[in-house]
Amino acid sequence: MRITVFGAAGNVGRRVVSEALSRGHEVTAVVRDPARFDELPAGAIAHVGDAANIDDVVRLSHGKDAVVNATRSATSNRDEVAATTGTLMDGLARTGVRLLIVGGAASLSVPGTTGRTVLDDPRFLSPATRSIGEASLAQLQVCLAETRVDWVYLSPPARLFPGLRTGNYRLGTDELLLDSAGHSEISIEDLAVVLLDEAESPKHHQTRFTTAY
Repeated sequence: MRITVFGAAGNVGRRVVSEALSRGHEVTAVVRDPARFDELPAGAIAHVGDAANIDDVVRLSHGKDAVVNATRSATSNRDEVAATTGTLMDGLARTGVRLLIVGGAASLSVPGTTGRTVLDDPRFLSPATRSIGEASLAQLQVCLAETRVDWVYLSPPARLFPGLRTGNYRLGTDELLLDSAGHSEISIEDLAVVLLDEAESPKHHQTRFTTAY
């Protein structure tokens, strides 16, 4: 596969690039600052580009099999995140390439709470990081309104951490996945496994899914 990754030098983006390369895929790794080229995994094709620029989206998605958006807003501004997602959709509507978004957990419902979401549950999202959750919710809302693009939105569990690649995970839909101890977590390495498994064997289309151990 030929895959473009926006946000390729970030914590998630680097793992996605590495996982894709390890499977033999051709990876175009996109960053906004060329000074970050040295942070990209060896073997990636480095490009400067911005997911918020429609010309860059079209140029860097043309002829690809999939685009991954692993970008993050430095300010967690919901309007900025929504606008960037809209630009990605507009660009990919022109090229016909599938979009896989690494989103947030905020809009997942919490088991046993009669519909409360992670956004409003301080056990999983502290008030100090609420703006991050609000931005990810706005991002998902843009996706849910999109009908032109074959997109999928991956909500991580409540806790995402650098760790080991085990290849083990569970999948869900709109509810936060908890283990027997009430924890919701997965390593970034295994999140990349989930994403690449979905890229190689698509099972979700124009919908959100989630994962956890």
